[in-house]
Amino acid sequence: MSSGRVFAVASGKGGVGKTTTAVNVASVVAEADRSVVLVDYDLGMANVGQVLDVEDPAGATLHDVLAGDAKPLDAVSAAPGDFDVVVGGTDIEDFGRADPSKLRGMADALRSEYDVTIVDTGGGLSHDTTVPLGLADETVLVSTRQAAALENTAKTRDLVERVGGTVRGLVVTRVSGSDVADDDEVAALDVDVLGSIPEDGRVADSERAGEPLVSFAPESPAAVAYRELGYELLGESPPLSFKDGDGEGAGDAQPGAAMAEMMGEGGDAEESSEPSLLSRVTGGLLGSNGKD
Repeated sequence: MSSGRVFAVASGKGGVGKTTTAVNVASVVAEADRSVVLVDYDLGMANVGQVLDVEDPAGATLHDVLAGDAKPLDAVSAAPGDFDVVVGGTDIEDFGRADPSKLRGMADALRSEYDVTIVDTGGGLSHDTTVPLGLADETVLVSTRQAAALENTAKTRDLVERVGGTVRGLVVTRVSGSDVADDDEVAALDVDVLGSIPEDGRVADSERAGEPLVSFAPESPAAVAYRELGYELLGESPPLSFKDGDGEGAGDAQPGAAMAEMMGEGGDAEESSEPSLLSRVTGGLLGSNGKD
């Protein structure tokens, strides 16, 4: 029997891109040829089903499993992005009947079936959110660079340590020139920064389409960053291929190489006749390597 790894994705507050991160990491892990299931463990405000178009949802939900009314694998559905998903119930009655302590048994069942289980926890701090933080092999913290979000992230980090969990690192989302906090405030968290996700309008487009960004707009800046994050969690280097159908640009790349290409960086960039990724994405407005 296989024993897969469980990652919890957590944030100190809502609205920082936690669910978007969980969805896209799941899609990247599937792209890396691992079996993966995403569990929507926001017991009060389940929303994975709102950002993924699950065409044929299972008859049971996570809440049914936690209420003892269904077996763990009965709640598994196929999601866009070639991974599986366990969605939560959306009725207020579902919240009242779910027993958070049953999540451990569900996680054990999923470990035996999947290489990777990703648990999208609820935003903020509550008794419910402590359960996945304690049972996961590693927790990935998600925050914007705003001071209030980072303060809440520090509390989440402390909670993970208090319940005996392990923090893998921090993902900083919605990075732009208008961020409030500086790098010193991020560094003050004293956790590894696993990835920096740029502000990207295609994120909202992908969620309206019900598809992970990394498959909906694979060459968009945030998709490139999410791909590097997913492979970082697997301890591998991402291939320089975005599955756009023609295989152009396929090959192995070192971590950060895709982002460097997007920014038009690299040792031989000025001598290359190929346009950078940023140039292709912006229609030649940026990242043209100095060529007319």
